Amino acid sequence: MKINFHKIIFYFWFLFIIGISIIISVFYAAYKGYLGSLPSTKDIENTKMKVGSEVYDSNGILLGRFFSENRTLVTYRQLPKDLVNALIAKEDIRFKYHSGIDIKSFLRAILSLGKKGGGSTISQQLAKLLFTGPSAKNKLQRIHQKLLEWVMAIELEKRYTKEEIITMYYNKFDFLYNAKGIETAAHTYFNKKVSELHLGECATLVGMLENPSLYNPKNYPDRAKKQRNLVLHQMRKYNLLNVHRYKKELNKPVKINFKIQKKNFELLTYYGEFLKKEIQEVLNEHEEKTGQKLNLYSSGLKIYTSVDAKMQYYAERAVKKHLSKLQILFNRFQKKNKNAPFLNISPEKTKRIIISAMHRTSLYQDLKQKGLTEEKIIEEFKKPQFIKLFTWNGSKKVLISPWNFIRYQKSIIQAGLLSIEPSTGFIKAWVGGIDFNYFQYDHVAQTQRQVGSIFKPILYAAAINELHYNPCTKISNDKFHLGKWAPRNSNGKYGGFLTLKDGLAFSVNTISARLISKITPGPVINLARNMGIESMIPEHPSIALGSADLTLYEMTGAFNTFTNYGVYVKPSILVKIEDENGNLIKEHIDISRRQVFSEEVGYIMLKLMQGVVKYGTAKRLQLYNITGEIAGKTGTTNENSDGWFIGMIPNLTTGVWVGWEDRFSHFDNIRLGQGANMALPIWAYYMKSLYKDINLIYHDKLLFHKPKNYQSYWDHCHENRIKIKENNVEDDGINDKNEKYEEKEEKNSLKDKEILDLDLNLNSENSKDKNYDKKNINFR
Repeated sequence: MKINFHKIIFYFWFLFIIGISIIISVFYAAYKGYLGSLPSTKDIENTKMKVGSEVYDSNGILLGRFFSENRTLVTYRQLPKDLVNALIAKEDIRFKYHSGIDIKSFLRAILSLGKKGGGSTISQQLAKLLFTGPSAKNKLQRIHQKLLEWVMAIELEKRYTKEEIITMYYNKFDFLYNAKGIETAAHTYFNKKVSELHLGECATLVGMLENPSLYNPKNYPDRAKKQRNLVLHQMRKYNLLNVHRYKKELNKPVKINFKIQKKNFELLTYYGEFLKKEIQEVLNEHEEKTGQKLNLYSSGLKIYTSVDAKMQYYAERAVKKHLSKLQILFNRFQKKNKNAPFLNISPEKTKRIIISAMHRTSLYQDLKQKGLTEEKIIEEFKKPQFIKLFTWNGSKKVLISPWNFIRYQKSIIQAGLLSIEPSTGFIKAWVGGIDFNYFQYDHVAQTQRQVGSIFKPILYAAAINELHYNPCTKISNDKFHLGKWAPRNSNGKYGGFLTLKDGLAFSVNTISARLISKITPGPVINLARNMGIESMIPEHPSIALGSADLTLYEMTGAFNTFTNYGVYVKPSILVKIEDENGNLIKEHIDISRRQVFSEEVGYIMLKLMQGVVKYGTAKRLQLYNITGEIAGKTGTTNENSDGWFIGMIPNLTTGVWVGWEDRFSHFDNIRLGQGANMALPIWAYYMKSLYKDINLIYHDKLLFHKPKNYQSYWDHCHENRIKIKENNVEDDGINDKNEKYEEKEEKNSLKDKEILDLDLNLNSENSKDKNYDKKNINFR
């Protein structure tokens, strides 16, 4: 039988040409998008990677990031040479010479059915990461994906240099554990910058590229070592590594310094939600003007805030310093309380409070989804388990039931602090709670609590503004009643007349009651609204004594109107925003400001509140040796549930609130529960730290600006303080029952000096009190 070589050659070339034609046709169809939609030219030329937005303080210090993917972009220059060589040796040795598709590797992969490695180039792998996504399980779908990857690889090669492709590939790859990109991976697995990686670390990370789950050095160190050595072998094979370095590295163990980066980089703080709201308003406005949509979590924005990292640190330290001591005092008073930490409520009321808190836990939701009844869930909540608790000396794991945990949580003293720059309204420090890891609820802008006599300066300002009173105007101190409302003075003393200055200094209820009766609640509420208070204020004369529930954000912003001489400026954190290329999106954010009352009225109120500090309810501040011009007001609410102090120096307004998660947790006497004891010391510690820091602009030489029309004799009007001096406790009762309670407790309470001495001595005490160690937790 004769073999017709001419026919064989003919058929060979015929089939070959047909095959090539089919491949070209298929490739052309894929290129034109006939086999599936392709990214637009714009998408290819602007390959966006989700990069979180960075948040900076007023001095350019990185505070944290908002992100959906924890990614930090690097440049090609930041990549170590070994990292680049390892990638090329392992994944695509002819990378520098092909145009997106390596025909030799492709044919090898087909002939060996993938046993000698895949045929994907680095460019194809990048195309897969950017455009086609995870590999399809269906073979036909996978072939379709491969075709699209070829097209995209060629398009990427047309538009980017080889260095840019390598950089994009490393920036895009997901190394698991929320480590998106090589820079975050270097921090996660080795706790160092990518530029600091040595040879073995580079080879380990490149080994993960094949399968980050399978060759993860955290979970599979032996497997990761074999893969690392394979990368080193490839580098040696292609002369990208000399024999000495190769042998030296080969037998070393894989050493990692694993550290998940999310909590270290993400902006987890109390003012986060407030800041996000301000940012989104700017981004929405930017989109309306330009049509460009920017995303806080993925557009790589640079966000500059007014927060001063140093001041924030001093504020947090002041809160911890005072509350850790106050907690010990509270726990001591609770030892004899069978219903601790609650006072003056029935067991039934206590149970309702705990069950209400139980319903808000994730544990309750999980048990409810499993179909457990309410009774069974309560049984589960009463079973002890190991729970990580908050304590002032650090977290502690204890065996405690979730039911008792809730009760315990209610015993922890909470606080909020807000510090504002008067002229701009820029927020310099925001402490929304004692520890964001355990207590996420913000006590600055979210918590609405009864304000007590901290509200009285607004009432006095209305009286001065509406009735043209001055500091020397005298008001009767006789008993007062308006219908059924008959507020009392906590010292039980009445009669004679008091100047406006003394009435505010000693926070006398009868004076405030007479003022509200003359003005009526309407003008006072209107003034409060103009001073930035948006929460509901009941139109009842009791608001004169602070019956309204308001936030620390609102009250501090309102008081800042006094420091700013009658001009209200809405407190804000956001200063400016830049896009990822440094282009300004918005700077000098529009400041919402309005003239509420005259400069003279503002200054008069500052002088009145200087009296509060010099000889009134805040005179304790003098014991902390803080000098200079200081104006302020204390506040205490029913049954000592809330303690307030807002203090002002000429260039800073700072408000402090102290209380508990539940209003039924509180001190049992006004001496310990008043704002001068609960909140004022935090302000004092904070200001002392600011004054000591020579790099800050706060000191005792600053003076409030005196308007031309201010009458100097108002500072020296006749003041009758003889009787009032006998009892320098805030007169903050809102109802008769409460005032009788305060009066009764007063007789058995400690004196101011004794409390201060105890407070200061606690610095040296060992805080291993049994109750003190039972702190708080989030359980899941």
